[in-house]
Amino acid sequence: MHLAASHGPGSGPGPDNTVFYVCGVSLLLICLLKVPALLRRRNDLLLGAVVLLLFDGALVFFFAAPDSLAALNRATGIANFAAPVAYSAIVTFAGASLLLITNWRPAPPEQTRRASRVCIAVYLLVVAAINVLFWLGHAPVEQLTLFDGYYARTPFIREMILTYLVAHGVGTLATSVLCWRWSTEVQGSLRAGLRLLAPGYLLHVGYDVVKLVAIAGLWSGHRWDFLIDRVAPQTAAPSAALVVCGFLLPLAGPRLAHTTGSLRQLRDLSPLWRELRQVPTPGAIRTSLPWWSSPAVRLTRQKTRIYDALLALAPYCDAGVRERALRTALGRGEDRAAADATADAAMVVVARTRQHGAGPEPGPDTAPGPAPWRPHDLVPLSRALSSPVVAGLREHPGIPAESSSHD
Repeated sequence: MHLAASHGPGSGPGPDNTVFYVCGVSLLLICLLKVPALLRRRNDLLLGAVVLLLFDGALVFFFAAPDSLAALNRATGIANFAAPVAYSAIVTFAGASLLLITNWRPAPPEQTRRASRVCIAVYLLVVAAINVLFWLGHAPVEQLTLFDGYYARTPFIREMILTYLVAHGVGTLATSVLCWRWSTEVQGSLRAGLRLLAPGYLLHVGYDVVKLVAIAGLWSGHRWDFLIDRVAPQTAAPSAALVVCGFLLPLAGPRLAHTTGSLRQLRDLSPLWRELRQVPTPGAIRTSLPWWSSPAVRLTRQKTRIYDALLALAPYCDAGVRERALRTALGRGEDRAAADATADAAMVVVARTRQHGAGPEPGPDTAPGPAPWRPHDLVPLSRALSSPVVAGLREHPGIPAESSSHD
């Protein structure tokens, strides 16, 4: 029977504490990152559910470590006091997960509030039942990794074990199903996160099923302790990784997309900046950015410097050059938007050449003044610098732009 094999702290072939502590610390760090937002938005039920879930998930892993269980039992002087504490945390995790998905998924507000109230009430009752059943039962022999199997036939303790396993399994299964269904209705990082959460929570269901099989085996005369202390805990690390990544993706996805977009725009604006970097801009601010500046900050700075250069070139911009370049671009088959960008690029190139002293400053009738450059104009303008029309102006600056179409 080997019942004594798991007596006492640290004994028995249970799982390594390191896995539980690493998972717990990971969840706790993510939880701490969300606390400032919760303090600013105290009435945000969804954010509160996120913080509760992450904090409780961290507690689950901390309390699941055999060393933590032994320390809690020693601190209270009550054998197996850690059992109802750990089971309450596990059940609360299932309830918080279901509550979070219920509030996260779009639904009529009244329906969401009603479902939230039911969820909170049910899981509060389950937690209360777990603790009441423990104190009604008798569990004098400390069990750190085989508590479920050792006390599976003990009155009241048996009911406590079944209550937590069923409540946890039902909650995580419902959460997994809701995540998968919702993932079919959304796109992007939210969809990817939900597709990770669904199997992550399903692994929690597997944990409960494995333990229930072991308990059923015990009732039928079989000792399958290895399912409790070896097989079931193996779902801890992969489920934690999937759940952590599943919640991180929707949170980090938009920021990652924004960063990627900023880097792409910086790359696209490089030709325009190379064209304008030598343009004198006396009034521009030239303080350098710290090395840790984000791509978004660098992009804003780059656009500002480009705007300053374009403003400095405004007195040299010739509307006639733009008009000739526009006709040439349209004659080459470019659509109107592309032709406008090409015409602007040609005007900027000629203006830069004039400012450098290679040509006269246009008179008041030909200079259009500062162009209303908008943020979405800059990337097309930058790309248009590689147009054959602009290349023709570079090669033959004294020839009208129309001639470039006949080169």
